[in-house]
Amino acid sequence: MTSPVSRPAHHGWLIANLLAQLAFGLLAMTIGLPSMQEWPTIFGAPQAAVQLTFSGYVLTYGLLQLVYGPLSDRLGRRKILMTGLSITLLASVLATLATDLTTLILARVLQGAGSAAGMVVGRALIQDLFQGPERTRVMAYVGMAMGLCPPLGTIVGGQLHVSLGWQANFVLMAALAAVLWVTAWRGLPAHQPSGQPQAHWLTAMLAAYAQLLKDRRFVLYVALLALTSATFYAFLGAAPLVLGSYGVGPDGIGYYIMFVPGSYIIGNFLTSHLIHRLGDQRLMWIGQAFTLAGIGLMLALALAGLNSPLALALPLMLMGLGNGFMVPPALAGTVGLLPALAGSAAAIAGLMQQMASALGGFAVGLVSHHNAVNLAVVMMGMCLLGVLAQIGLRQSFKAPPGPSRLRP
Repeated sequence: MTSPVSRPAHHGWLIANLLAQLAFGLLAMTIGLPSMQEWPTIFGAPQAAVQLTFSGYVLTYGLLQLVYGPLSDRLGRRKILMTGLSITLLASVLATLATDLTTLILARVLQGAGSAAGMVVGRALIQDLFQGPERTRVMAYVGMAMGLCPPLGTIVGGQLHVSLGWQANFVLMAALAAVLWVTAWRGLPAHQPSGQPQAHWLTAMLAAYAQLLKDRRFVLYVALLALTSATFYAFLGAAPLVLGSYGVGPDGIGYYIMFVPGSYIIGNFLTSHLIHRLGDQRLMWIGQAFTLAGIGLMLALALAGLNSPLALALPLMLMGLGNGFMVPPALAGTVGLLPALAGSAAAIAGLMQQMASALGGFAVGLVSHHNAVNLAVVMMGMCLLGVLAQIGLRQSFKAPPGPSRLRP
């Protein structure tokens, strides 16, 4: 669907640019979380209405990936990315100027819609520019960068909120969007589409999605990614409540949350070195074992009555490490099965991760969180569903592949 892209000479700068574009959306998603505790008072609105600033962002961040992916296959990666960054820049300015909650919600919805381009186009460009184990290695670098976003966003957001006011967070995001627009323009390949006649964009988009969803391996890769994201976002959504019951305030939440993404970064770093030796599937199973062990240990400590912030955070370092082993090979698998549809594949994977993340965050809101027991039970259920998806994926690789299926 698109012509091949040759890799620019400045390899390190290219990877850094891609990492920044991919991580930006998650940073924008989480930087406002600490302010949400005070927005009900600031805007005179109920907490349920304030939550729409987050869920609205997540919804459009996921849905717009379905549009950006096929359009990037058709019109070119860089053009779509720069359009998304322009939307994000304008939305961040609107959020900065918001004087009521309705305007802030609208700004966050638009911010999510624009930021979605970086996630889907960044993943598609990795498919375009890297091959085989090197692609998985670059995905591991992506995992390291994205693992920094939740704790970095909450820490920076909390400090800026206390020091300069909540608007400072959106000023920062507007400035970053402008910088990334320039780096996309100057540092990323245009990835021009081929000159062959093409069907209407909507017809082509639906055809691409239909082709991907017929591939059982693709569906299972996406299911595994989605359930892994749901497990983490269940933690992210309930951790402030559990930590609050342990006496941790808004300015301290990010430091305990950092334990999990920190170990996730380590897992991705190890993946970048172990992938050539162990291969994708074996590394994913090792990761699943670490994930189960971490959640199980957290549950055991909570049932034993060890109710402390460290009893929540330290066991889940095993989960973070396990996710660092699982996610890069799974991401590489989604975009590598049908390379010509890399943008569309990245879009579906991104959407399902965000929808599952929203479900994970919603699920933990259905139970109380006076300690970590209920959180651990919810997370364990989602993790076990991921195990089932991984078993199906293993069986699908044992079966002879069909004529249209390519091994990642």
